[in-house]
Amino acid sequence: MILVGVMIATLWGIGALTGAPRQARLYMIGLLMTGVIAAHLLLPDGHPLRMATGGEAAFWLLILAGGALVWGYGRGLRMLKARAAPAEAPVPRKGFSETELTRYARHITLREIGGPGQGALRRARVLVVGAGGLGCPALTYLAASGVGTIGVIDDDAVDLSNLGRQVLFDEAQIGRPKVHAAAEKLRAQNPHVEIRPYARRLTSEIAQELFSDYDLILDGTDNFATREVVNAAAVATGKPLVAAALTQWEGQISLYDLARGTPCWACVFPQRPDASLIPSCAEAGVVSPLPGIIGAMMAAEAVKRIAGAGETLAGRLMIFDVLYADSRTIAVRPRAGCAVCGGRGLEAGAARP
Repeated sequence: MILVGVMIATLWGIGALTGAPRQARLYMIGLLMTGVIAAHLLLPDGHPLRMATGGEAAFWLLILAGGALVWGYGRGLRMLKARAAPAEAPVPRKGFSETELTRYARHITLREIGGPGQGALRRARVLVVGAGGLGCPALTYLAASGVGTIGVIDDDAVDLSNLGRQVLFDEAQIGRPKVHAAAEKLRAQNPHVEIRPYARRLTSEIAQELFSDYDLILDGTDNFATREVVNAAAVATGKPLVAAALTQWEGQISLYDLARGTPCWACVFPQRPDASLIPSCAEAGVVSPLPGIIGAMMAAEAVKRIAGAGETLAGRLMIFDVLYADSRTIAVRPRAGCAVCGGRGLEAGAARP
């Protein structure tokens, strides 16, 4: 027994002096113990080697079994600790990945956007109200531009009659909620952005709470009632609003940003026109490319507003006539008697240098 103990201590000491790994030293001791047990099993009783190493194999088998139990217990304990330890929170990524740099290279090259502007786009949260003719191109270019979080709210389902102008959808998606069909396409288009679909109608009861989660609102709806809800919530939450509308061959768009001295949407459109003067697209028709043109302009206004690039349509209403290839811009100002904002933009405009 003493001889075996000395041999074990010698192997361990030599391994430590030579810098051998702990696992290698244990392996050598295991080989020694296997040789000792084999000698006890193979050599006859009374053999000097057996007598010098304890006389019976049972003792060493018990030692070996005890060591295995201790090792197994320690390993199991370490595994339990590893499973119980809280997972480390992922470290927020400050820079762009190589894939993102390649994807957004044309943006980053632009002097007016660059890296800082693209970073602002990635941090931005934009809500699109309506996933129809205007919402589809706006959503497409917001995702392509790298806007980090994009919400879309609509209670409608994809219909065959939508496919002539709402190019984000296809026939396989007919009958599906528009927001989920759109989210599927947008995630496939750019997996680096977060898409939040809300399959419900926007009402005054939920609008302010929903808008508070976003930095910028895009209104692509097709009726005055919802536009009024959108504008009221944008004014109440202080969110800038890109609003557009279209009919037949003509579209209009503006950025309503009270903090920068602009009117709100209700300042420009204080009363609903007679229903006979604003027929729906189903009644009056709309040329297919027009929603794409105006919807893309909405996304461009959002990108400029977020990145601080160029001059936006704040304080100006652009009207685009695709039939006669003509566009005109009208200056719009806050209205002191506005029932929604009370002309708040007048004070903000006066305060700006």
